[in-house]
Amino acid sequence: MGLLSKIFGKKNVEERKGEPDMVYIPNEDERMKWAIEKANLTLWYFEESLSNPQPHHAYFSVKVRITDKENSEHIWLTDPHFDDEGNLFGTVGNEPVSMQSVKLDQKIGINRDLISDWMSIENGRLIGGYTIRAIRDGIPEKDKAEFDNGIGLYIDEGIDHFKANLETPEGAILALEKAYIDKDIDAAMDCKDFHEEAKSLLSVMNMEIDQDIINETAEVLKLSFMNSIEENGFPDFSTIQNAFPERKKIDKTHWVITEVCWFPDGGKSEQLLNTYKSPKGWVVLGPAGPQE
Repeated sequence: MGLLSKIFGKKNVEERKGEPDMVYIPNEDERMKWAIEKANLTLWYFEESLSNPQPHHAYFSVKVRITDKENSEHIWLTDPHFDDEGNLFGTVGNEPVSMQSVKLDQKIGINRDLISDWMSIENGRLIGGYTIRAIRDGIPEKDKAEFDNGIGLYIDEGIDHFKANLETPEGAILALEKAYIDKDIDAAMDCKDFHEEAKSLLSVMNMEIDQDIINETAEVLKLSFMNSIEENGFPDFSTIQNAFPERKKIDKTHWVITEVCWFPDGGKSEQLLNTYKSPKGWVVLGPAGPQE
């Protein structure tokens, strides 16, 4: 993990002989803001894995924001653990750049609200590490393989462990897929909003639209959804792992989510899904069209 210190210690773009340019992304950058949000939404999985490590777990680390007077810096902690109140303890794992209150290899305790990222290595694969991914995304494509080799990690879209509920767009997608796995048609219907899906579908058509047309289209979509399951059975998501590398905001209630599905044979597929924030929470509308 030595290269992590180099990456997160950079304040600007710096050219280094024999290595790709490393780009520091400020925390207000949209990509980095999403990375930090994603880390906190999936933190529950890190905590569960940390409390019950398995043979395929090789490494755990957590990133925190430390403030020292007017300075603030995000620093990785190794050997992390939580106490019964949820407070975090660990060892400073990279050399601070501007902080005087902490130093490399110092053991510290910190409030969990200051966590900005987490990572684990599972079967040689990076899980979490969302701010690392955000930095990697800012590197030219031709340099990404060298970046990965330098860190010594297998970096792909990973596996994202959102909770399968309607609190997030990604969680709604997972909740729908869980309903398929459980063969629960009522739970699947709860993850849908056919009225909003009808409005979305009709909005791209060159025709006059009134409420009756929307209602009729919604009923057709609902019947089609139910008939497809009745005739073809529930889609099989029981052996699929998921990653959600990107969100695209259409408006405050509509998001297009990129989902990557990993299959047991090592293959993967990618799809864009429309999601909508309804009064009951986020729901899945259906596949999205091509995005600009």
